[in-house]
Amino acid sequence: MRTNSSSCPRPAAFAEMTDGIRESATLAQNLVGRSALFREAMELVQLYAAWQAPVLITGETGTGKELVARAVHYQSRRRHRPFIPVNCATLPDSLVESELFGHTRGAFTDASQAREGLVRLAEGGTLFLDEMEALSPRGQGALLRFLQDSRYRALGGNQLHHADVRVVAASNIDLHERVAAHAFRDDLLYRLDAFRVNLPPLRERLDDLELLVAHLLAKAAHQTDGLARCIDDAGVALLRAYDWPGNVRQLENVLLKAHVVCPGAVVGVAELQRCAPELFQAGASAHASLTHSHSLREAKRAAVDQAERRFVEDCLSRTAGNISAAARLAGMERASLSRLAKKYGLNVRALSSV
Repeated sequence: MRTNSSSCPRPAAFAEMTDGIRESATLAQNLVGRSALFREAMELVQLYAAWQAPVLITGETGTGKELVARAVHYQSRRRHRPFIPVNCATLPDSLVESELFGHTRGAFTDASQAREGLVRLAEGGTLFLDEMEALSPRGQGALLRFLQDSRYRALGGNQLHHADVRVVAASNIDLHERVAAHAFRDDLLYRLDAFRVNLPPLRERLDDLELLVAHLLAKAAHQTDGLARCIDDAGVALLRAYDWPGNVRQLENVLLKAHVVCPGAVVGVAELQRCAPELFQAGASAHASLTHSHSLREAKRAAVDQAERRFVEDCLSRTAGNISAAARLAGMERASLSRLAKKYGLNVRALSSV
């Protein structure tokens, strides 16, 4: 039977299709978590991917904003077209329009030849603007004009072009605060903030820690010697007691170093102390408990108690001492959170006045 060649994808198109499927599978493996806050964020990613409006991804450094941006792209109908990432902090103010929209030959002193911009390279796909807060006022104005009607001119050119590009932006600070400080355009924020995904910091999703540890140790093995390693209970307790200012990226780096220095199959406190002294410097009491307790059980309990107290205190602080709201934030029953607050002697009334 003859095959209708017109119905078969061209080799290049087929390669793009398989690359998109492969990338989607990789992202699914790297976005690891089961906590309520993480699941909520991933549900929004899946929902927003089907639409074409801009997405704003917020979260602290190291929470995985580019991974999530890629997930939005590769779960959308644009998955077979380019994903173009750019760090706004690297866009020079004098050349920001040229970088975004390209330029014609002779448009400025060093423009010896015409050049396509990032928007053109992302045609049909997604333009990911990371560190959005760093975009200069000039760049903000140029981007706003483009977002209004998807049209642009190359620097030095007269021809108006239309681009089929979805913009996904990310920031590790609150852009509303930047607007209030007159450092970011409110009209641009309204354009970018059509859909928003807030990524929780690692300290607020400690239920995901053991899953992440297993995943990241397996990744470290793949990147290095291929030897499978795990982490013992005391090591996990130490990791839980730390507040992870660098979030998942910092955890990944710590576990990669721990994998490399570990002489056996099990990473323990000794390996963590050797490769990540900050875990001990930031939590001297946990360190003391781990090194001076009479039993492993006591060391584990001390580290877990410290992490648990800090987590409950943070939830109450963020909800101004409202027990019910804090329980919802923590994914716990109200009575359970109230018992923990009493257990650690937390002054709910004082937190409500913060």
